[in-house]
Amino acid sequence: MTLLFTRWWRRKFSSESQQKVGLSGVWLRCGGRCDGVSGGAPEACRTDRQWFLRWLKRLVGFFLFFFFCTVTDRSVPQPEITAVSHHVSSEQAKCLALLAAAFCFKGATAKHLIERYFQQLTEGCGNGNCTNEFCASSCDFRPLDNNAAAAKALELFKINAKLCPQPSKKEVDTSHPGSSADKSTQLDLKMSDMDLNSTKEDFSDVHFLTENALCMILSFCEEEGDYSALIRVIARVFSNAEALVKSFRKDEPNGTDNLDSFTPTDVKKHEKKREQSMENMGASSAATAAAESPHDTGDLCPVTVDIDAVRRVYDKLLSINQVEAALVNALIYLTPNIELDLDYLDVYETNPDYLNIFIIVMENHNLHSPEYLEVAMPQFCKAMSKLPVTALARLSKLWSSYDRHHIRRMMETFQQLITFTVVSNEYDAENLVNDDETVVAATQCLKVVFYASILGGDMDVEHNEEDEDDSESDELTLHELLGEERLYKKGPRIDPLEKELGVRPIDSIKPVIPFEDFVNESLNDVVEMDKDFTFFKVNAETKFSFQSCPFILNVITKNQGLYYDNRIRMYSERRLTALYSMVQGQQPNPYLKLKVRRDHIIDDALVRLEMISMENPSDLKKQLFVEFEGEQGVDEGGVSKEFFQLVLEEIFNLDIGMFTYDNDTKLFWFNSSSLETEAQYTLIGIVLGLAIYNNCILDVHFPMVVYRKLMGKKGTFLDLSDSHPALYQSLKRLLEYTGNVEEDMTLTFQISHTDLFGNPILYDLKEQGDQIPVTKENRQEFVDLYAEYILNNSVERQFRAFKKGFLMVTNESPLKYLFRPEEVELLICGSRKLDFEALEKTTEYDGGYSKDSQIIKDFWETIHSFGEEQKRLFLQFTTGTDRAPVGGLGKLKMIIAKNGSDTDRLPTSHTCFNALLLPEYSSKEKLKERLLKAITYAKGFGML
Repeated sequence: MTLLFTRWWRRKFSSESQQKVGLSGVWLRCGGRCDGVSGGAPEACRTDRQWFLRWLKRLVGFFLFFFFCTVTDRSVPQPEITAVSHHVSSEQAKCLALLAAAFCFKGATAKHLIERYFQQLTEGCGNGNCTNEFCASSCDFRPLDNNAAAAKALELFKINAKLCPQPSKKEVDTSHPGSSADKSTQLDLKMSDMDLNSTKEDFSDVHFLTENALCMILSFCEEEGDYSALIRVIARVFSNAEALVKSFRKDEPNGTDNLDSFTPTDVKKHEKKREQSMENMGASSAATAAAESPHDTGDLCPVTVDIDAVRRVYDKLLSINQVEAALVNALIYLTPNIELDLDYLDVYETNPDYLNIFIIVMENHNLHSPEYLEVAMPQFCKAMSKLPVTALARLSKLWSSYDRHHIRRMMETFQQLITFTVVSNEYDAENLVNDDETVVAATQCLKVVFYASILGGDMDVEHNEEDEDDSESDELTLHELLGEERLYKKGPRIDPLEKELGVRPIDSIKPVIPFEDFVNESLNDVVEMDKDFTFFKVNAETKFSFQSCPFILNVITKNQGLYYDNRIRMYSERRLTALYSMVQGQQPNPYLKLKVRRDHIIDDALVRLEMISMENPSDLKKQLFVEFEGEQGVDEGGVSKEFFQLVLEEIFNLDIGMFTYDNDTKLFWFNSSSLETEAQYTLIGIVLGLAIYNNCILDVHFPMVVYRKLMGKKGTFLDLSDSHPALYQSLKRLLEYTGNVEEDMTLTFQISHTDLFGNPILYDLKEQGDQIPVTKENRQEFVDLYAEYILNNSVERQFRAFKKGFLMVTNESPLKYLFRPEEVELLICGSRKLDFEALEKTTEYDGGYSKDSQIIKDFWETIHSFGEEQKRLFLQFTTGTDRAPVGGLGKLKMIIAKNGSDTDRLPTSHTCFNALLLPEYSSKEKLKERLLKAITYAKGFGML
């Protein structure tokens, strides 16, 4: 802090022009908008003066308390630092600034006087009859703790208060025989960390650390049986930004030879030698030294800290109990200074090695302990979040070179800080977790580890689908005319760190740490998604949204955000329709209405949706409203569910030939020989998009590669394991074959497959492929081309139309930004696991029923006795789908209502509202018989 204050003071106050205009002129210069003249400042610059004084008070407060903490070897809580700095008046700020300058330049005498006042307040003068009211030896003196004594010492110095005579060392030895010498020595060591005449044993000349130097100090302390010298060095170095930046450099030899005979003078020589080597080493040699490190990431600005040495140092230090508190306190003192440096001085741009501070601190494997989580880590995360994107990218690249253990440790550190903060506070609609600086900063730091996990794992950044660019129109849209372009702006969101690193979550094949481990359930429980969505879409510049860090949210929470986005778009389209109808004098049509016949559902739906997609694609953003011809059902969600089900049953009918079906995997794949038009595949894409948009679950069975392709990735060899497992195993055995591939396999770059009618079709993977044998050298190329053909080239026409229809509905949705492919599948298909125990716990009752009613007890016993197929039929009958929603059946709000007394009528349901109307049958047997008949023969809608 002293170094920071000195640099700032000299920069602002050393020039002759500033000395002439006086302090008011300096205030105006610091404002940056006009020059001040002594004797009268312009009115417009009062804000600048106020800002400067506030900033100066804060800085001086930090400086003074850092100084006294060093003197007293005590910890000062951050709230006390802030309180003192906030209670300094403007006039006091001027005086303290001058006093601070005196400390920085000529303060040896002043510092010595303040030390004597401090000693007088804490230890006394030794005279039992002392009458000085400011002396601890006086009988009227009220004892002070060290922090209060430090502040009081400064006050006494300012007023030139009475100072008792200082007893000589001989007098002290006489008055306190036996232990006085030891006490005097300890006090001298305690008070002389900044003394120019300090003893050699306190290592006061050590201003930064190397592994060698620390081992020497540690060995010395072990011999003396006293770790106080080590603790002071640790506190001094780890609380000073410049000292940490210089510490543990790669160019420093880390050997620990000849440690048996050394003195503190050796440490000083060692440090001077290191300073000379740093000055003599040019940029090229520094880069060469960094390149030899096992942690080199190929960065243009390589990291200069020796990470292995830092880890060995921490292993030694953390085995000593007394050192832990010093590290915690040092981090508390360090972080406000770092934050100031990053906020006002742009230190990283001028010195990229500033990143060493964060690298060194994060190697402490005790950061997850409560001692750090309460104060130190929240401040550290806030400082780290102030780093520029380029620095965060360097951190992520460096950490990606770590092994799984170290990456997981850092991930768990930030996760525990988030959880600790969330469970320690109460949040509601007024007190949002988005406004908690600690949670926000820790989440932003966790993002760095998240991308490190991706970079350190298996990735595929090459095989990307080419997105069709929408042509931009020069005409203003109605949204822009209404000032709503921020809500409905097109184009995918790009995270700045993601852009800097050139990697996306979709590029990850297998991260170092599973994606699921980055989800924080405690945070998900307290996020208000309606408010968070507003921040995400409208106030992203001023408010933090957790949707900007979707990795920390579970799929249930993200689905809520997607639901809000979809509903707002629906309401917007409804309003725009009303405006257009008023202008054009037409009947408003606020819904996407589809009127279809059950026996011609594909033809009716295809014609209607194709017409809409060509004439006005924005109508697809309206809320879906389906009507079956000749039926009285009103669509409140249930009719749409059945519409989707019937459309999919028809489309995936193997007799139509649009898809092929694998009996082993139970999955469908695009038929490359299909005779159907592209419009049919576009319809399927629209249906999938509408299902997500209208929050409906579909019974779709696609391999994961389909969702990866929808999200922008091409299929690769690894994707064959899911879509074509038999082919995958054959190609895998080819790659692993140890014999003579060419002679034993007799394969060429020409492959064959069958068409729709079973006829063989030959295809050359390369030009004249039948003439190119597959060998050990080119078999990987053969496998890659084979997978490229099966998953991409052979179905390019069909999949392009399918994706086009999907994007017609979802192109403006945050779907691609928030969700991974496996989560998109969960959104569309729901969960395949049916937990009826969870459904029973969340079911509500109406019309006179309760969970204790006998009919309800009989009902759940009957449901639990059903087989898997019967349970799916019941779910289909009650909710309109046989799949569980995102989050499982426990998230399904089902209602069982009484529908009269004992009768022969069957149970009925309102699928729109997940409501079952159940008569109060007289026996359990009759209940089961009536329920089975209802769920087995249910189809169609009528008015009750």
